[in-house]
Amino acid sequence: MDSDDRIDIRGLVRAHGARQLSIARLGAPDDWKGELRRALAVQRTPQAIWTRGDLRLFLESFAIFFTATMMFLL
Repeated sequence: MDSDDRIDIRGLVRAHGARQLSIARLGAPDDWKGELRRALAVQRTPQAIWTRGDLRLFLESFAIFFTATMMFLL
């Protein structure tokens, strides 16, 4: 390949985009709008403020802080 050769990849990029779009269309459900609405509704459901993992993390952090404070005061 010479340094004077120019590579025109616009056509290759367009063809790749068209292939990706075809693959996405084939993998999409027939009722993709309804599927999207259901997925968004599940994602928008209110989450509990204190989940089990958050409570455990808080208690562990508090225990470490309390232990460090007691060691400092002793």
